[in-house]
Amino acid sequence: MNTEWTSTVSATNPLPEYPRPQLVRESWMSLNGLWEYAITADRTVPETFDGYITVPFSPETPLSGVQKTLESGQYLWYRRTVTLPESFAGRRVILHFGAVDQTADVWVNGIHVVSHVGGYLPFDAEITKTLGEGEFTVIVRVTDDTDESFHTRGKQKTKRGGIWYTPQSGIWQSVWIESVPKSFVRALRITPHFDDAEVDVTADVVGSESAFAVFGGERYELPALIPVPDFEAWSPENPKLYPFSVECGEDRVESYFAMRKFSVEADEDGVPRLFLNGKPYFHKGLLDQGYWPDGLYTAPTDEALCRDILLAKESGFNMLRKHIKVEPLRWYYHCDRLGMLVWQDMPSGGGSYSPAVVSAPLFTGHHISDSRYARFGREDELGRREFADELCDMVNHLYNCPCIAMWVIFNEGWGQFDARQLTDAVRFIDNTRTIDHASGWHDQGCGDVKSVHVYFRPYRFRPDKKGRAVVLSEFGGYARAEEGHLFGKKTFGYKLYDSVDALSAAIEKLFSRQIRPAKEKGLAAAVYTQLSDVEDEINGLVTYDRSVVKIEPERMRQITDLS
Repeated sequence: MNTEWTSTVSATNPLPEYPRPQLVRESWMSLNGLWEYAITADRTVPETFDGYITVPFSPETPLSGVQKTLESGQYLWYRRTVTLPESFAGRRVILHFGAVDQTADVWVNGIHVVSHVGGYLPFDAEITKTLGEGEFTVIVRVTDDTDESFHTRGKQKTKRGGIWYTPQSGIWQSVWIESVPKSFVRALRITPHFDDAEVDVTADVVGSESAFAVFGGERYELPALIPVPDFEAWSPENPKLYPFSVECGEDRVESYFAMRKFSVEADEDGVPRLFLNGKPYFHKGLLDQGYWPDGLYTAPTDEALCRDILLAKESGFNMLRKHIKVEPLRWYYHCDRLGMLVWQDMPSGGGSYSPAVVSAPLFTGHHISDSRYARFGREDELGRREFADELCDMVNHLYNCPCIAMWVIFNEGWGQFDARQLTDAVRFIDNTRTIDHASGWHDQGCGDVKSVHVYFRPYRFRPDKKGRAVVLSEFGGYARAEEGHLFGKKTFGYKLYDSVDALSAAIEKLFSRQIRPAKEKGLAAAVYTQLSDVEDEINGLVTYDRSVVKIEPERMRQITDLS
């Protein structure tokens, strides 16, 4: 199944854009493109390789040119020889991986340089001392147990179907090298102080040089509180970004920030609501899985990433709930510049999920304590520690993205545990955003919101007894099959409609009779399921191949108007 972008993807230079829009350097080189690959049963480097794979597309995808599945217990190998640019000579060289699913070991010129566990976050290694002159060879070894281990896996499932999707493995985000001087900026931490009209910028520096931010014609030694007088507040209606640069000796990076503030406060009637920039702001969102038929986790092009966001915005939505996946940083950049709020889910993990825990509460409403590890598939202490570490790493990784309004730690009890403690851990790292500790059910009474899912019954607003804002974090799921644009013979949706008119009338009734009255009573947000079809699921506003928008955006905007 192709998209309109499938045929435009270059096998030798796919996704050529710089991967980190908030830490941009000129001295870099993309390693996306053709690598040798092999799938073996042996953990030692193979003598011969099977052929070529287009990185960063997983071997299971059409765009990879491979379309083979990595099984649990197998090893996926990558090899590429790289010619070092002349401009890199005499400088430090860093090798970057955007994300590799699930575990990775990397060698450069036969020297092991880094190991990494977790399929959703970036890692890197300085490889300067392993390099000779001219060429060097990178080898990557990957294993992926999908749902046969406790590692984070999101909605990938070995036996896909329904709301669970085709598993993928290996390198699925960009790979690149960059050169830096002896002293350089490794990372930035950017915190807007909305009420004080200033931005707090700190730099993680390697080396002995000091770092300086350049903004508004002034130079500030970091860390610094930089004044932003008479600023324009960032919002979906006015996505104002402020560019600045950071210098550290010979190193220079380009970045940006936005002035905005997220909170839960009482409105003039004393009702707790989500606030944006000191005012009540209703989050009207779509569930967004971020899956593609030609690239699975990896969008075929940067334009494709933008198209989904623009469709949501044109259809009247101001928020996307990024569901059980972490996107490449360019996706968040597009949300920043186009004006789209994001609720960021932590990808789920753990053991097998019990239907009594993850499905029955949809009908019974019964919640249980998440300290009962066995019930939630969380018996393994190592798995719990790994998840907690990865959650904190995700928050740190995405901290600077202005668009992110809320962290969502668990969804529907999938591998849930110790949500109270994890909420405290996230709050310690980031007290500038709101937190949904348990989306759907198994509420532990913490976080900033009471988060509910409703699919098979009418939604009626009920205030939270603990005084939190109430959000309807999933609802709808109305489905329509578009012949010629289906993934397979099986389809899945919560209510099926045989015409566009019937579908649009049902969604209009849903918003007018349930969401609008609930908003007037105190509902703070609503997340409709969903942006696009995904494999068997046909409940998207657009088909899986992104070819057919089922309800025209202007009509959808009218249907969902809650003013």
